[in-house]
Amino acid sequence: MKYSFSLFLFLLILSLNSFSQGLMSKKDNFTRQDSLRGSITPQRIWWDLTYYHLDIEVNPDKKYISGKNTIQYKVLSANKTLQIDLQAPLEITKVIQDGKELKVIHEGNAHFIQLVKNQKIGNTETVIVHYQGYPKEAKNAPWDGGFSWKKDDNGNHFVATSCQGLGASVWWPCKDHMYDEVESMRISVTVPAHLTDISNGKLESIVDNGKTKTYNWFVNNPINNYGVNVNIGDYAHFSEVYDGEKGPLDMDYYVLKYNLEKAKEHFKDAPKMMKAFEYWFGPYPFYEDGYKLVETPYLGMEHQSSVTYGNQYKKGYLGRDLSGSGWGLKFDFIIIHESGHEWFANNITNRDIADMWIHESFTNYSENLFVDYYYGKKAASEYVIGLRKSIGNKTTIIGKYDVNNEGSGDMYNKGGNILHTLRQLIDDDEKWRAILRKMNKTFYHKTVTTQQIEDFLCEETGYDLSAFFNQYLRDIRIPTLEYSIQNKELKYRWINTVSDFKMPIKIFLGDKNQWIYPTEKWKHLKTQSNNLKIDDNFYIFSKNKS
Repeated sequence: MKYSFSLFLFLLILSLNSFSQGLMSKKDNFTRQDSLRGSITPQRIWWDLTYYHLDIEVNPDKKYISGKNTIQYKVLSANKTLQIDLQAPLEITKVIQDGKELKVIHEGNAHFIQLVKNQKIGNTETVIVHYQGYPKEAKNAPWDGGFSWKKDDNGNHFVATSCQGLGASVWWPCKDHMYDEVESMRISVTVPAHLTDISNGKLESIVDNGKTKTYNWFVNNPINNYGVNVNIGDYAHFSEVYDGEKGPLDMDYYVLKYNLEKAKEHFKDAPKMMKAFEYWFGPYPFYEDGYKLVETPYLGMEHQSSVTYGNQYKKGYLGRDLSGSGWGLKFDFIIIHESGHEWFANNITNRDIADMWIHESFTNYSENLFVDYYYGKKAASEYVIGLRKSIGNKTTIIGKYDVNNEGSGDMYNKGGNILHTLRQLIDDDEKWRAILRKMNKTFYHKTVTTQQIEDFLCEETGYDLSAFFNQYLRDIRIPTLEYSIQNKELKYRWINTVSDFKMPIKIFLGDKNQWIYPTEKWKHLKTQSNNLKIDDNFYIFSKNKS
């Protein structure tokens, strides 16, 4: 079938907008449910997660799940009400502690367990939450989230979960807030015997129950809720051992059986990714759990140690170069981008989803660094600069706190360009690389705030970057260099900026390149040239008043 160019362009823009707009619908009016979901409530703060055992059976024919989550926690302060989150239409059927069934007060998607036992500070306790139902079906995964109930080309069930933004409580009961990551987790998934479940961590065992099989997985490292996943299909498996910075790393690949030979060739981007990202960011953060790439019926998601893939075995983003530079067709976008999240999202995790730029901006920039590693700095610059055409600058990158609200979709491409601009300011690539590696070491397996990241970058660069981040993260205006050249004098200043914005930039006057240091006040520079060019690597605008 042939399409007109205008139709192709429309479909391309629609797809790119879907990708960059984030994973939740935007809204300005927030409810109590938003606060219960997005804030560290009194019923959450008093207990610290230590261990989950999620044990469920998935019935693809009925699109039905049932099971339980054993939740182990350490008591931090005295309280006898414990908040667990589970979204309708799923239902909690009972909650048990020490063999006794407990009362639960239900308020929308928040469920308040009324504990009988005194919760002694320092003790480790356990509650078991039983649940069942027909979970929300994803209509446009991974953007809306839930269960994807699909069939493969052979008519076999092809099932997967995705839930970033919407929350893991859309399919399992948990403490559904980013601030508290469970320290380790066991995942047991029972599926029809002819199918396979692939989840996070390492496979411990497979139990044959006759008509069903149970797959037991164990995650040795802290994991965020939305990083937990279930993938069910008629899978084939192949693997390799990567010689990484911390030693041998298991890299396992699970694909639909009829895609096996295709995947063996196409997934060569995975070890290439590992080599580039260990160079830039430091060791892969989850050696104990290994790295998996798992085919799914949707585009992809950064599930920890179980990265999901649905890019149709094409280079670029579904065969397209998002940057328009040509470099975006040198690699599979989903393999590179979603795997980059292992460092930024799964290792370093935002404490509140309002700071989701920490995940997406750094991972967007990881695409640039992958290109840099294999094709050079010029190619990488062309790639990241090419992404600017899709930046909207209509709302701020940081969202609203405590109501489960992410910021603008500009956190992707604008975020990558912010970091590219910061690299220019540092003007020392080895120092920049050292900063990125130290960041992953300093915040290893931690949840963080924007302020912590800002403070770290200020300390490591030696610059006061307060105005820089206020401008790019908390304002929608792009700093604009207003200038004129008259009578052999360059006159210049910043406009459209926050207070105290003094970012230096590199310019070219004729054949000469040099740094200038604009402020909000006019500055003057003698020049023999009437030709001014601003280094494109800085994400700014310019306005010639000559």
